[in-house]
Amino acid sequence: MGAGHPECPERLGAIQDQLIAAGLFDRLRRFEAPLASPAQLLRVHSAGYVAEIRRAAPAQGLTRLDPDTAMNPHSLEAALRAAGSVVLATDLVMAREVENAFCSVRPPGHHATRSRAMGFCIFNNVAVGVAHAIHAHGLRRVAIADFDVHHGNGTEDIFRDETRVMLLSTFQHPFYPYSGAQTGNEHLIHVPLPAGTAGTAFREAVAGRWLPALEAFRPEMLFISAGFDGHREDDMASFGLVEADYAWVTEQLKDVAVRHAQGRIVSSLEGGYALDALGRSAAAHIKVLAGL
Repeated sequence: MGAGHPECPERLGAIQDQLIAAGLFDRLRRFEAPLASPAQLLRVHSAGYVAEIRRAAPAQGLTRLDPDTAMNPHSLEAALRAAGSVVLATDLVMAREVENAFCSVRPPGHHATRSRAMGFCIFNNVAVGVAHAIHAHGLRRVAIADFDVHHGNGTEDIFRDETRVMLLSTFQHPFYPYSGAQTGNEHLIHVPLPAGTAGTAFREAVAGRWLPALEAFRPEMLFISAGFDGHREDDMASFGLVEADYAWVTEQLKDVAVRHAQGRIVSSLEGGYALDALGRSAAAHIKVLAGL
């Protein structure tokens, strides 16, 4: 997205480097992400928006979609593969070819609304995967757990009236994108938390609000919007989480999936901009998912 932008290619390298250093990389199966199809995108984005993004893709240089979000000549393919990754992961998990999956992708997705790019996000990757699980696999109850430090306003916009989808989120408030605190309902479980929130308060929010809602909902599949920008080393926000907190929340979600969803989880990378902390946190998350 341009020199010095925090949503940089080095983010994925940091995750891979940490997986290698932790001895995890060679114990995981790896797949190349396909391009999301027009039909898959149009389940969650308007036709006008998808066409607008295709038109905006530059032949050279950068095109600005909003003050934070840009496209270069490779961004359209990257965004299509990021969304396609979650579709492939959904198919692999549903077919029992893998137990669960982590999609190490960029750009992230949870700020992309039905008809707007924002917050580094172009297509809503998790939403595309969730809609695929419902429409291609016939699932009737799908949950999304979003622990990114920012409210996933795009995911809410897409699924606000979709009762087959439960969205659970914790996020710093008031903070970008300045939404979510007042818009919850029976299937939108928002837990806004103040700047300075650290592990104890985060865990209490998950245990007190997320887990009872998930037990009542009994999801048939669980998706995770895995943002690691709430880490105490990440200066893009003001939370105080550490790797152990991300491992803990992953354990709780995995327990829910085992009880209600045959263990089916697809996790997709959202935020996380302090590269060392991102790598360590993602590795801790993946280690729990993989049962290693």
